[in-house]
Formats: sequence, C-alpha cells, structure tokens
Amino acid sequence: MEYAASEPGMAPVDSPAMAIKILVAGGFGVGKTTMVGTISEIRPLHTEELLSERGIYVDDTAGVESKITTTVALDFGRITIRDGLWLYLFGTPGQDRFWFMWDELSVGALGAVVLADTRRLQDCFPAVDYFEQRGLPFVVAVNCFDGARRHDPIKVRRALGLDGVAPIVLCDVRRRESVKEVLTTLVTYSAGGAFQAAHAGA
Repeated sequence: MEYAASEPGMAPVDSPAMAIKILVAGGFGVGKTTMVGTISEIRPLHTEELLSERGIYVDDTAGVESKITTTVALDFGRITIRDGLWLYLFGTPGQDRFWFMWDELSVGALGAVVLADTRRLQDCFPAVDYFEQRGLPFVVAVNCFDGARRHDPIKVRRALGLDGVAPIVLCDVRRRESVKEVLTTLVTYSAGGAFQAAHAGA
C-alpha cells in the first residue's frame, strides 16, 4: 500500500471518492497519540490535557512516569492512499472513564489497531474485548519501547488469549515506516482476511 502526499485534484470518474475509518485504541500511555502524529500527512488534531492532581489517584502511570498529558476526547489524522481514497485515523482515549466515547468513534470503522505495551499488557485487554464483542476486525500492534523486553508475537497472542486469527505485529510508533506496516496489515486483514476467516470451511 502506498501513501502519497495530499494534493488537490479530482478522483477518477470510475473510482468514487472514499474514506476509510480506522481506530487506534489501547491503554493509557501506550503511544496512540504518537502513532497518529507520526503517520498523519496533516497536522493532527489532538485533545490532550495536562494530567491533574486528581488524576494521580486514578491513572496508573507505572512504566510511563514521564507522561504529563492525556487524550480526553480523540486524536485525528489523515493519510492519502491515492487520489480519491483517504485513511482517517481516530485515536481513542485510554482511560476507562472516557470509554463512553468509543461507541461513537467506532461507528463506520473498517477496523482497529490495538496498541500494546508488554510492560503493561493487561491495559489492552479492554480494547481487545471491546472489538471482539462487536465483531470489528483488529490487529494487535506491540509498541517496542526503549528498554522494554521484546516478546515473541506467539507468546503475546497466548497471553492475550487470542484465537489465532487477529494479526500481531511488533512496531515502533515513532517510525513512519513501522506505522505504515501496521496499517497495511490491518487494512489487508479487515478487507480480506477477516472475511475469509469467517467463511473458512463454508
């Protein structure tokens, strides 16, 4: 999949304009805002606020002690795949007190990226459960933080209790090529792999 810079122009007559909506979910401090900002061709929209003293008693910052802001609504970015075809990225808030927004953000989505931090793997369980319950295709992208132990995707799959269908990829959300690989995997899986899996043996 190629990602081109956004340029003015009309889509071909035989190729109607289309936007693909992708969610980026995961626990607090896992790198959702960074991922959207790394890949977006436009200046991303962020709704970040400084962590408050009140939040100290609510948000678990173990492993992300340097984090001083948090997303309170969404992150938004855009990628042009080709003329007339765009990928819209919506980063979800990580804390459970903002999960009521997920239902609105997931409407019309093709699929989701669930970012995971192996130091705090349990933080991505709610996102995995959410998308499994709603039948929305997703990939698990393990964000490889500096100094964090690297785990084999097979072990991550086992720890998450996944059924062997949803792809698991290692990534660095600070690197554009790495993020592109994650999104390519998701779009390919959502558009084809999920359908084939659902109809296997039919």
